[in-house]
Amino acid sequence: MVTINVLGYPSSAAAYCVGVEHAPAALREAGLVDALQAAGHQVEDLGDLPVHLWKPDAERPRAQNLDEEVAALRALAEKAAPLVTTDARLLVLGGSCTVALGLCAAVADAGIEPHLVYLDRHLDLNTPESTTEGSLSWMGMAHALGIPGAEESLTRLTSTSPLLQPAHLSYLGVEPATEATEWERDQVDHLGIPVTTQAELVAEPTSAALKARHALPDGPFVVHLDVDVLDFLDAPLAENVNGRNSGPTLGQLGEALSALWREPGFIGMSIGQLVPAHAASDPTSLRRFVEAVTPPGDA
Repeated sequence: MVTINVLGYPSSAAAYCVGVEHAPAALREAGLVDALQAAGHQVEDLGDLPVHLWKPDAERPRAQNLDEEVAALRALAEKAAPLVTTDARLLVLGGSCTVALGLCAAVADAGIEPHLVYLDRHLDLNTPESTTEGSLSWMGMAHALGIPGAEESLTRLTSTSPLLQPAHLSYLGVEPATEATEWERDQVDHLGIPVTTQAELVAEPTSAALKARHALPDGPFVVHLDVDVLDFLDAPLAENVNGRNSGPTLGQLGEALSALWREPGFIGMSIGQLVPAHAASDPTSLRRFVEAVTPPGDA
């Protein structure tokens, strides 16, 4: 039996619009805590941090709501750091996918060097200078790595800056050819960041998950799950609705996550970019998502 600490991060400040801030409550309502307990785990539900909402930011259009998101992530790291331990697991329910930065900052503040498997269809290596989109959700890993052009306040969430070294980041489920900018592909090539593709994840979920994990050094590691990695037709949950007819099903995602949960050194996971309102089109999707992210009893 494993102790799993559950913490909600209901922030859409860094997202493309409002919606993802409802995910923590929706996952609880879909039976997440009950599912974790039914699998044999001891669960400590620590509730939610304060809500932060996306709004159009005319003063900083290329890094919208930056100050609010930095403050929210620092609060997340402060709350989560005491929960980071090799004797338990931390599950952070976002929120926008910048929640991964808060998770890594908490790990660093706990005295552990962050190692991250980033499960997403996107690389999120843009900066305010490389794209006009303005959403920090598309820039999280650029700031974790301290890539030139990143906003300094977001790269310095803790005394550990940058949060990640290139050898301590491993991608799983991305499709660089069609879902990345030229800037992002150049960063991957320049920094030598390992990428396990969407095609590999769909074909052999367990093998792909283990490949991504073993691209990192041995020792403690965390996982970030961006819900838009999923095939939107199988699970209409993501903020980004363009992932149609591509990406893993919830069954394939569950297989990959089970493999990662069982790996020695797994200490935590964050979830981002889930919009519960989209699930109205398939009332089974939230329940099936809960099943996919619930670790098996032997994990």
